[in-house]
Amino acid sequence: MKHVQELRDEVPVTRACTSLLLPRSTYYSWSAAASGVVRERKPRRPSSRALSEAERELAIATITSPEYVDKAPASIVAGLLDRGVYICSVRTLYRLLATFVLVVERRKITKHSNHKKPELLATGPRQLFTWDITKLKGSQRGEVFNLYVMIDVYSRYVVGWLLTHREQDDLARDFIKETCKREGIREDQLIIHADNGPAMRSTLVSDLLDQMRVYKSHSRPYCSNDNPFIEAHFRTMKYSPAFPERFDSIYEAWLFCVRFFDDYNNHMYHSGIEMLTPAMVHFGIATKIVNQRQQVLNQAFELHPERFVNGVSTQKMIPDAVYINKPVAVAKGTLNS
Repeated sequence: MKHVQELRDEVPVTRACTSLLLPRSTYYSWSAAASGVVRERKPRRPSSRALSEAERELAIATITSPEYVDKAPASIVAGLLDRGVYICSVRTLYRLLATFVLVVERRKITKHSNHKKPELLATGPRQLFTWDITKLKGSQRGEVFNLYVMIDVYSRYVVGWLLTHREQDDLARDFIKETCKREGIREDQLIIHADNGPAMRSTLVSDLLDQMRVYKSHSRPYCSNDNPFIEAHFRTMKYSPAFPERFDSIYEAWLFCVRFFDDYNNHMYHSGIEMLTPAMVHFGIATKIVNQRQQVLNQAFELHPERFVNGVSTQKMIPDAVYINKPVAVAKGTLNS
């Protein structure tokens, strides 16, 4: 800009701007700003093609009417043309929507309330159970068997299971009642967590839990992360080598469940509980097993210390607490004890 200013006394502004590849309008704008002159812009003359105020109001009323509120501008124009009516083009409708901030959802959609995230804690067995129902495929197309499974969140122990032809609330009620009786659950001792299936939300199940004074908890809708332990268990079961694609009969499915749950509870080492079996944790012998393992490692270290480059390994104890959705304050270590 300054070069043009220096040259304008010797050559015309047009020639100076051309030689410097600078638009004249840019130079004049800079020159006016530098001198403190504010150029008033003339109001833009409306286009002769613009809609009148009445036409604009008609267009807005049309696109927000119940008949067209859930349709795109292209569909609105096409529908009006079929009726022999033309208000404006599709692009004009979009401009009107943008002008009036209507390029959003124009329908009245039900706003679902925010469901509270369940935050549950277990510091030992028989404090927090979680259960669900999964489908096992039968031999015929469309045939399924319903497998009810309840596990202890702290120990991962399968405390109860039931295999039936149907999913029904009375079966769920009896299943929960028998499981709690077998585990010796007392009043105000247990939380049972489940998702939002019909059986889980049924009146029969709810009344039973109220009578037994068992606290009930439910996952948020469409949030499988609120029930991770039972989901992980079903994945373990269905990815086991012995799990078939289909079962020839409900008796064959029952035999599989008998073998699998016995192996899972008593022989399968679980990474979430420091490579112990669920039965070891559930029946209170986990500490004894960990100490025995540590003694074996100590003896091996005494015999061949050169094989332990970083010293003798230390067996970890099971966690003091297990959560479904650990509170943020606990996760950050800021919760006061």
